[in-house]
Amino acid sequence: MGFFDFLTEDIAIDLGTANTLIIHNDKVVVDSPSIVARDRMTNKIIAVGKQANKMQGKTHENIKTIRPLKDGVIADFDASEKMISMFIKEIPALKKKLFPPALRMVVCIPSGITEVEMRAVKESCERVNGKEVYLIHEPMAAAIGIGLDIMEPKGNMIIDIGGGTTEIAVLALGGIVCDKSVKIAGDVFTNDIIYYMRTQHNLYVGESTAENIKISIGAATEDLQSPPDDLNVQGRDLLSGKPKQIQISYREIAKALDKSILRIEDAVMETLSNTPPELAADIYNTGIFLAGGGSMLRGLDKRISLKTDLPVYISEDPLRAVVRGTGITLKNLERYKSILMR
Repeated sequence: MGFFDFLTEDIAIDLGTANTLIIHNDKVVVDSPSIVARDRMTNKIIAVGKQANKMQGKTHENIKTIRPLKDGVIADFDASEKMISMFIKEIPALKKKLFPPALRMVVCIPSGITEVEMRAVKESCERVNGKEVYLIHEPMAAAIGIGLDIMEPKGNMIIDIGGGTTEIAVLALGGIVCDKSVKIAGDVFTNDIIYYMRTQHNLYVGESTAENIKISIGAATEDLQSPPDDLNVQGRDLLSGKPKQIQISYREIAKALDKSILRIEDAVMETLSNTPPELAADIYNTGIFLAGGGSMLRGLDKRISLKTDLPVYISEDPLRAVVRGTGITLKNLERYKSILMR
């Protein structure tokens, strides 16, 4: 290895259903939506990330926007490979190089992933010049990113609510003791909002609008201490076909998301009931940690806390907790060798 070390670059990737983040030299260099726009005539990828995201819902029949990842795993192999490749080319330090360097990568994957899905991630990375590819489970990466010492003989519970999956895991001694992966997360919340607007207001809204509603006034409970202001929403009236605008409040969104959040709560309770008693005692003392974009839903921490009777903490910058943890693992490969998968 020695002599060729300077030709190898280290990158950490959080390949998410909603967003892809890449860390290089301890800095987040790519933070873009996981979305690709493809020209149907030539089959060429014409845009990725933020550019492709702007096109979503506004394309004509020759352009199609694809989300290559579904429920945290690769659904479209070709598009995901091109997307990863284009994101890696965007890294400022790698642009200056004459030759594309060999890459040592740590990529995080959902804990409920199958062998076949794991191989798909690995092959995608190897095709974009990945010489050494290591995989790490998302809850592990999130725990390291939050700053928990996962190597200790002490139980920690982490809930990572991403775009495609919610990962709930109890960790101790550098391993996952019990975990549950449910396919209810940010995307399902967005679809709940679309469905609610159609059934309650006869208003047809697109994915981007629903996403905006979720971020602006999304809530998990109807009694918030500092509620957000009402929001004006534009869409198409299903009865008359005309564009129209209505005003909605956070209480309505809390109602729309209620069923999905109940299912996450049930999964949390199920994981707790499978936890060995000694670790349950640790969790009682340390509480539950939330990470991922979904944990920013207003009042979600309070709601889970009421359900479990445990303190619930949201990590700082929850969107980047997983990629931060992946980056720390990459820097200390020797220390975390036992939790990585080749």
